[in-house]
Amino acid sequence: MPSPADLRKAFLWSEFRTVTKTATVSLHGNSYEVDPMLTGTKVELVFDPFDLSEIEVRAAGKPAGKAVPHRLGRHTHPKASPEIPPQPAPPSGIDHLKVLDQTHTANTAKGIARSAPARPSPSRAPSPRWTRPGSR
Repeated sequence: MPSPADLRKAFLWSEFRTVTKTATVSLHGNSYEVDPMLTGTKVELVFDPFDLSEIEVRAAGKPAGKAVPHRLGRHTHPKASPEIPPQPAPPSGIDHLKVLDQTHTANTAKGIARSAPARPSPSRAPSPRWTRPGSR
C-alpha cells in the first residue's frame, strides 16, 4: 500500500517552461521567480494543480529549488530622494458657483433658457431627402 505522500507525488502535474532573462517562468497566468542560474534553460515545473503556492523546479531531471510567486513593485534607486507631493494651488477667491448662479438668473430674466435647443433659421432648414422612385 503506498503512503499518502507517495500518492500525492504520483498525481502531481508537470509542465515545461523556458526561464526568461529576468529569471521568471509563467504558469497558468501567474509569474514565478526561479534561480537566476537557470536563465535561458528549459525547466520542468512540478505542482499540485489545486495549490499553486508550492512549485518544484527541475532542470535536466534534477531538483533545482522552488519557484516563488513573482511580486511586482516600484523600482527606486537607493540614492533617489523621495517624491514630494505638489502643494495645492492657493484659492483664487472667486466663487465660481455664485457667478454661474448669477449668470443663470440674469439669462432667465431675459428669457434665455439654457435647456432650449437652438432653432434653425428658415433659410438653413434641411432640404427634403431624395428617394429613389419605387422605394419609401
